[in-house]
Amino acid sequence: MNAHRTDGSSNDLLGEQITALLADPATSHGLARTLRATAKEIELSRYHRASQKAFPSGRLDSTPKKVQVGGGAHRIDGFFNIDAVPPADLLWDVREGIPLQDDSVEVLFSEHFLEHIDYPVSAKQYAREAHRVLASGGRLITGVPDAAFVLGSYPAGAEQAEEMISRWYAKRDCRKDINTYLDLINYVFRDQDDDPTYNPHYWAYDFEKLGQLFTEAGFATVEPWDFDPRMANPKRQWASVYVVATK
Repeated sequence: MNAHRTDGSSNDLLGEQITALLADPATSHGLARTLRATAKEIELSRYHRASQKAFPSGRLDSTPKKVQVGGGAHRIDGFFNIDAVPPADLLWDVREGIPLQDDSVEVLFSEHFLEHIDYPVSAKQYAREAHRVLASGGRLITGVPDAAFVLGSYPAGAEQAEEMISRWYAKRDCRKDINTYLDLINYVFRDQDDDPTYNPHYWAYDFEKLGQLFTEAGFATVEPWDFDPRMANPKRQWASVYVVATK
């Protein structure tokens, strides 16, 4: 390895090698899928390492009271945004922990984020970290695609299936690959589209599973959350389940 490379040089070199392999027509489909996933993780690692340099203790010096995790471009007035990729107030991979002080946050909000991190390791780590950073009486508000809704409709009629497709996948070039309702269920539970702009779904949740996850992490209560469009994205409400876990 070149001794003059900067910090993170091994990842930089690997990234160059991946780019070269992806450009090679001889690279197999299976290897290309794995390489694209690796390239995403390298990008996340770069952002995360840069923030770690600024906060080597893994904790912000400030103590924001309202925090959104994994919101992407969806902004909420008065909330501090933490995400693994831009745009965000802080770029941080919360699979490595939530960079906030103990007992400091009043509200921690996320929607359509939890299903994109692996279970059980990262999901349970996130639940424990959320409990740690919330103050007594603090609220963890979480929204995810509702597995009970999707499975409860099985087998669905063509009209209902088309509504799901139009609401969830209208911007995707995947309609030709959703040939049965079970295909649609698979997209919801384990979206593995080759489109590099979309991240896989790693786990499915319903109210019962969210309750178990957050209760195990130490939360006193887990209850349904009344959807509030001032906070949540109205486009996410349909066929989603939202809960509020209170410390």
